[in-house]
Amino acid sequence: MPSNDARILLQAAVPTAAVGAIAAAVSGVVAGGKGAVGAVVATLVVILFMGLGLYVLQRTAKSLPHLFQAMGLLLYTAQILLLFVFVAAFKNTSLFNPKSFALTLVVTTLAWIGAQARAHMKAKILYVEPESSKGDKPEKTEHSS
Repeated sequence: MPSNDARILLQAAVPTAAVGAIAAAVSGVVAGGKGAVGAVVATLVVILFMGLGLYVLQRTAKSLPHLFQAMGLLLYTAQILLLFVFVAAFKNTSLFNPKSFALTLVVTTLAWIGAQARAHMKAKILYVEPESSKGDKPEKTEHSS
C-alpha cells in the first residue's frame, strides 16, 4: 500500500478506535461487561469493514480509474448493508449487549467516515501523474526532407 493510502488508513482507523474505546467505556458503565464487549466487537467490525473497503477502493483507483466513482458508491452501499446484516444477525445474542453493539456500530462508522473525509482533504494527492524526470519522454523523430 503506497504511503498516502497507508496514511489515510491510519488517520481514519486511529480516531475510530478512540471513539470505540470511549463507547466501550460508556457501554461498560451503562450495560456492564456485556455492553463493553459489544462495543469492542462493533469497533473491530467497523475498522475491518471500512479498512478493507478503503483498500479495495484504492486498488480500483489505480487499476481501473474510470470505475472509481461507481465502485466507491457501490462499496459504501455494500458496507452499510453488511453492517445492517451484522446488527440483524446479533440482535438476540447473549454474547454481548446488542444495543451497545448497534449504537457503537453507528457511532464508529460515522467517526470513520468523518476521519476519512478529513484525511482526504488534508492529503496532498496529485490529480495527475507528473512526467518522470528520468528521461522517459518519447524521442522526437526527425522528418527527412
